[in-house]
Amino acid sequence: MTDTTKTWPHHELGRKVSNWGRWGPDDEIGTLNYVTDAKRVAAAQLVRSGRAFDLGLPFDKDGPFKDGGFRVNPQHIMTLLPSDTNTPDNLISADDMVVMGLQAATQWDSLAHIGYDGFFYNNVPAAAVNSFVGAARNSFAKSVKNLITRGVLLDIAALKGVDRLESSYEITAQDLSDAEERQGVRVESGDVLLLRTGWVAWFHEGDRKNFLGKEPGPGLDAVPWLHTREIAALATDNHACEVMPSAVEGVGVPFHQVVIRDMGLLVGEMFDFEELATDCAQDGVWEFLFNGTGLKVTGSVGSPITPIALK
Repeated sequence: MTDTTKTWPHHELGRKVSNWGRWGPDDEIGTLNYVTDAKRVAAAQLVRSGRAFDLGLPFDKDGPFKDGGFRVNPQHIMTLLPSDTNTPDNLISADDMVVMGLQAATQWDSLAHIGYDGFFYNNVPAAAVNSFVGAARNSFAKSVKNLITRGVLLDIAALKGVDRLESSYEITAQDLSDAEERQGVRVESGDVLLLRTGWVAWFHEGDRKNFLGKEPGPGLDAVPWLHTREIAALATDNHACEVMPSAVEGVGVPFHQVVIRDMGLLVGEMFDFEELATDCAQDGVWEFLFNGTGLKVTGSVGSPITPIALK
């Protein structure tokens, strides 16, 4: 039973960093409002060499999730084969489809993904998400065009001198500032912030149990820093973009609750920063044009994505 008398520390924090009403009562994209036309123009100037880095995991049957869960790995099915076509001019053709959860691999959480006390971001009631239309408000589909901007990678694992952070390590505001200083870069308004923990290595090693288990990630201490810097979106290379287990006893995802529901911050999970981090360490450039538009699925509460960093 829910304890309605308890004062939860993450809900107290949420009130302090709330962006409800900041962009009007009808706003459905939250901190993506920080991505302006001028921001996109400036981000485009960061492309110098044309080198492109794929930051996504593959969408296939060998994805992160085990059978029987509420998230389903992608199932790729051929619906038309060359052998099925027979025309006078010897045309051959192929078609296919995919059956998958929208959050089955590299993905965004929309502002209709997490809430509490009966509401999602910007005073949207829980009933706005239903089986008839999906997310009638705060759908990911509203966010697509604002996900091309400046990206900044902060390598927290390298900051700590390891290939991957220890299980359940909490990334703090001090870590974020220290990583900026070490790398000679500053996170600015309208940026997509990418945090490397090194945790994706478990997936590449075929160890789903560790990849989906206790993990390092940002905690509540980092929230005021993220709020002050006015970042547009946040993405990590683990499965939940949050330290696990939670430091708040009895609560699963307090960081998600605050940043998505109160701040209106889009959260990305299961990204792969390994190749990009190696390149950034070699040339000392930790900023780039980030393209993470996702799929315009009407009423969706998340979206699969193959994000690209261009340097």
